[in-house]
Amino acid sequence: MLSRMDLFALTRRLVDVESITGNEAGVGEVLCRELAAHGFEVHKMPVEGDRFNVVVTSPGAARPEVVFSTHMDTVPPFIPSSENETRIFGRGSCDAKGIIAIQIAAAARLREEGIRVGLLFVVGEERDSQGAKTANDHAIGSRFLINGEPTENRLAVASKGTLRAELVASGRMAHSAYPELGESAIDKLIVALTRLRAMPLPQTPGIGPCTFNIGLIEGGRAPNVIPDHAKAHLLYRLVGPTKELRRRIVETVGELARVDFYLEIPFMRFREVDGLPTMVAAFTTDIPALGNWGEPLLTGPGSIHVAHTDGEYVEKQQLTEAVKLYCNITRKLSSVR
Repeated sequence: MLSRMDLFALTRRLVDVESITGNEAGVGEVLCRELAAHGFEVHKMPVEGDRFNVVVTSPGAARPEVVFSTHMDTVPPFIPSSENETRIFGRGSCDAKGIIAIQIAAAARLREEGIRVGLLFVVGEERDSQGAKTANDHAIGSRFLINGEPTENRLAVASKGTLRAELVASGRMAHSAYPELGESAIDKLIVALTRLRAMPLPQTPGIGPCTFNIGLIEGGRAPNVIPDHAKAHLLYRLVGPTKELRRRIVETVGELARVDFYLEIPFMRFREVDGLPTMVAAFTTDIPALGNWGEPLLTGPGSIHVAHTDGEYVEKQQLTEAVKLYCNITRKLSSVR
């Protein structure tokens, strides 16, 4: 079983292996060695090129009823680890290498009690869930999946979904000295975006509102040219189905631009466990892509508010508490029939 100091050391060792999405092979190899050294059965699940998921079971055990899962990849840039008395810093410290460490520690502790759990560490969560999609075709028959993301050790009752859309406006080029001879695609796009910003968005009791972000705008050719094209990328955080929302977006934009919906990750609700504090995750996870791995739960140490920042960190106390939390949840799930 990993001691408290081993837990912190493993977290730092994982953080210090750069694993920005697409470059996860190095940290995967470290995990394979670490887990084999702790007596687990380790399998590499090929995904693409040299990228692979890590699937872990206990030798000779029947298929696990519970699997712990999270992702090995991080967002850029790479930030090496450091620590003080209370925190471990670095890219991935809370999202999600500290979570990998606590899941390994919890699995080792439960094995001593005779409870065998599986582990699934995937690639590509920060970009397109490619690792999770591959894993979903190779499920091992587990009944429950505890997915790890930074929730400050609270159990998520739901996670918001994602709807991404692209607005494409068209116009007619002209010399900017004679704007009446042209048709500005950027002007059309600005009006369309202004309408969308004013459009009421759905709310779900106990979950909160759907939110909207204009993430990217591009268009035009030069300051002295009336622009003939303009584009914007939008992201909605979902709190329910999208059929009506999609209809209203298209209706609101009208003839000003074409609306292309190119990605949807659904809003999801999760199982609660008596006596545990809860939260709503405003972010998306790999869970929608892992439906064949069992009924999902979502929890983990660290705060999403510092993930993806240059000051990312995880509280050491939350790491140690998370090991106990995962063990407690697993014991309760093992009694569910």
